[in-house]
Amino acid sequence: MTQYIVRGGKPLAGSVTISGAKNAAVAIIPAALLIDGKCRVENIPDISDVHDLIDILITMGATVTKVNSSTWDFDCSHVRQTRAPFDKARRIRASYYLIGALLGRFGRAEVAMPGGCDFGSRPIDQHIKGFEALGGTIETIGGEVIATSKQRLVGNGVYLDMESVGATMNIMIAAVLAEGTTVIENAAKEPHVVDLANFLNSMGARVSGAGTDVIKVKGVEKLHGGFYSIIPDQIEAGTYLMAGAATGGSVTVTNVIPKHLDCITAKLKEMGCTITEFDDAVKIDAPGHLRRTNVKTMPYPGFPTDMQPQIAVCMSLAKGTSIITEGVYDNRFRYVAELRRMGAIGQVDGKVCVIEGTDTLVGAPVKACDLRAGAAMVIAGLAAQGTTIVEDVHYIERGYENIVGKLRGLGADISRIEVPEPSSIVAAVG
Repeated sequence: MTQYIVRGGKPLAGSVTISGAKNAAVAIIPAALLIDGKCRVENIPDISDVHDLIDILITMGATVTKVNSSTWDFDCSHVRQTRAPFDKARRIRASYYLIGALLGRFGRAEVAMPGGCDFGSRPIDQHIKGFEALGGTIETIGGEVIATSKQRLVGNGVYLDMESVGATMNIMIAAVLAEGTTVIENAAKEPHVVDLANFLNSMGARVSGAGTDVIKVKGVEKLHGGFYSIIPDQIEAGTYLMAGAATGGSVTVTNVIPKHLDCITAKLKEMGCTITEFDDAVKIDAPGHLRRTNVKTMPYPGFPTDMQPQIAVCMSLAKGTSIITEGVYDNRFRYVAELRRMGAIGQVDGKVCVIEGTDTLVGAPVKACDLRAGAAMVIAGLAAQGTTIVEDVHYIERGYENIVGKLRGLGADISRIEVPEPSSIVAAVG
């Protein structure tokens, strides 16, 4: 069992380089199944979700070669298998992109129901709606999604009932090799949606409108190999900016697209932080005391749901009462109970959390409830007086590359340790 030991109370200072976007990488890697030839992808983050997807492709017959720490070559031209390994696929949420890729290329996909973080109901009904509109037949048997098509998928209009990022990207993947034109209306506009479209286009696809609420995909006969570099991770950058704010520090995030961070930096300015933008970097200088603010999470370009736990830590240290309204997912406030262990004052009522600011947080043993909540626990530990022990850090390592090393580079006192599982201790005593 892995834990993080965080000794807080020190302002963070310095610069940190942001890795490639997790949410783009976990769609682009499955989309490599569509390519007839070899593609090289740069700026892939070194995280467990990426490694799981690469293992899946290799198991299915792909040739995947690591060029360096962030660059991989993918050749899926010899893949013939249409069933993803069950145990590997069910561990991660992004395994559902394999359905779109396999259905689009082979007309058949067998993929375990997706796993990942559990913070409420996240059905894939909008994905299924899109696949069926393109001519696919979908059924669930024994915890697996079985998608089939008797012939090549056929382009069609798809209106999403909600701005689902996953469904937008999955339908886009399935449609690139379909016959005719697919029009996705009420599409998600997040930066990683645009990045996936740019990746597909660089390999010969014909996708237009990404970044707007209407995306058109004109089907092509095949995709060719090529080269692509993934955009920087908006959420990772925002996490380090929040860590700077919570600790009263001065942090510069580099290798970023500042425009993608506007929804985050706007709130930090409201809280009294000074934000300085450069061509590919953003700097935060935090005041001695943060001001209260209110946040409602929304699809891009609104405030991201994936930044909600991190800003909650800053609100816990701000003067006054702050309110978070969760506009995307159910049950995303489980981490508030963990923050209370550290002295935070927060009350949850459905999709609303009211946070009363306090002068200090105090180190305590806490758990990472999910990926972003885990990052929030680390931020809380950095800002707290004393020592914080963060458990279940495998959630954090699903989406943050070398978070311990990067925080140490900013002056944080944090270490990653391995401790025996409780059952191992009992067995040893017995």
